[in-house]
Amino acid sequence: MAATCESRRSVFRRIANRPHADWPVYDTTPLYERSSLAGVESDIRTVSQTWFRHDCHESVENFVCVLPLAYFEFDAHDRYAESTRYEMDSLFRVFILKECHGWEHETALIEYLECRPALCEQLGLESLPNQSTLWRSWHERFTAELRGTVETAARTILIKAQNADVAVPREPERHLPSHGDEEDESDLDEQAVLDEAATVTDHVTHVVFPAFSLNRGDSCEIHENAYWDLQTYLGLRERLAANEGARSFTYETTRERTPLGHSHREHIRDLSIAEIREMYRQAVNRLLSEVAETEEFFRAGIVAIDITEADPFTGDRTGHEDEIIGTKEKTDEYAYQWATVQLVGNAVPIVLDARPVRKGESRLEIVEDLLDSAEELVHVDNVLMDREFDSQHVLEMLSQRGLSYVVPKRMQTSEKAQAKRLLQRDRDRYETDRKLHLGKNEWHETTLIYRRKENTEHDDHRQYSVFMTNRGSGHLTEYGYRWEIESGYRSIKRFMAATTSKDFGLRFFYFAFACLLYSIWRAVDLLVQAELTGEYEHSPVITADNTLTLLKKETGIG
Repeated sequence: MAATCESRRSVFRRIANRPHADWPVYDTTPLYERSSLAGVESDIRTVSQTWFRHDCHESVENFVCVLPLAYFEFDAHDRYAESTRYEMDSLFRVFILKECHGWEHETALIEYLECRPALCEQLGLESLPNQSTLWRSWHERFTAELRGTVETAARTILIKAQNADVAVPREPERHLPSHGDEEDESDLDEQAVLDEAATVTDHVTHVVFPAFSLNRGDSCEIHENAYWDLQTYLGLRERLAANEGARSFTYETTRERTPLGHSHREHIRDLSIAEIREMYRQAVNRLLSEVAETEEFFRAGIVAIDITEADPFTGDRTGHEDEIIGTKEKTDEYAYQWATVQLVGNAVPIVLDARPVRKGESRLEIVEDLLDSAEELVHVDNVLMDREFDSQHVLEMLSQRGLSYVVPKRMQTSEKAQAKRLLQRDRDRYETDRKLHLGKNEWHETTLIYRRKENTEHDDHRQYSVFMTNRGSGHLTEYGYRWEIESGYRSIKRFMAATTSKDFGLRFFYFAFACLLYSIWRAVDLLVQAELTGEYEHSPVITADNTLTLLKKETGIG
């Protein structure tokens, strides 16, 4: 929903009534002038924090367009003396938009704006700049300090939007605030955060890792923990395989005896899929018990179920056709696939369970299996899934469990026809009840919600998305939480050891252990925030690299 005059007035009334808010700061404190970049950064932080809390403000792009800049003087930061075609405030907004999307080159920005003339008008562009104009404006017209403010402003906007559960174009990177840094209003000292994280990581790993066992007996010369240390070490280095990693590990660890690469792989191969999953669930249960002691952990909530795939497999898959299956995009490529169920929403995004996907398994089997695990660990209220799970039998199973769901529907002939009618009537939203046939004269009742996409490049029925839910349109806003599982997959794959092995169990163990490292990182972050601030902001204050560095120390590496 776009901002209105009333919604804007509401935001600025709230800011004016805040007892500790100085806005605009150039006018309320002698520290800033109207050309102060620190002042405009502070004002953007103040306004965005309140802006996205308004129910009508659900768009980052809309905020960039209406960002109040009339008071700010750009002249001190404009290195062009001659008259120019494009005003500095318009370019400032354009480059914030570019940074919000994370585009490295101007070409992507131009292609995006070419399809959105209304957005160009809102940004104050009478005509669209070409690539060379934008490049020169950024590199030659803007000062280095102004470029830094654009990056800071975009990051602030993304964080404030994300904190208010507004969908963002990309995951904002967060750094640890240093002394005197007002950002995120946390006043956290970097060393204090790292010291606390070290203590928490030490405790968490001593709680979690004992859930894993190789069943080797007590008389082995190499301690079992050395295997988990090596697996953690492999996850610390990008694309590091077991043989090379084991050799490097001997030089970096403080352990006297460590496993060789082939020995490590052999012991992992001896584990069955069922054993790996059981150990994983035990480890996650221990992890949840730790974070559940904090008031900031929401034990009841929303879960997202999805399937991810490994990089396309290029070798001979003879004998492994049931395990190295086609990709979700139905191309001629093949890949291993893994399914997960993860906490999303306001809860810490821990991966509750993971399982492999084999040829011939139905989506109903996969969802039932993962939900059985999830409901043993936490109380589940709502389930979010992608459109590949839009089977009526899956939806009926969820309803029978007493769970609500939001699932996008693949558009068939009837949905396309309805979308065309909505387009003709210029309607943005439409709801209708639908009965889905289950067979044997049995039906599943659901609600279809048609919603027009914002800033779409399509001019036909593809402007609309169709969602199915059994709890009314109020749950539709929660579907935005599902992107968290996609961002989680990117981090999980970063933690995976490299291998060319076709062994299904080994491949799955590597994925499951990466899920565990990811979950440890997010749990440690929650515990650190709760200890130092008494609150929990969903975006982490410690990075994955910080946590993995601490894991290196706690596992005897370095």
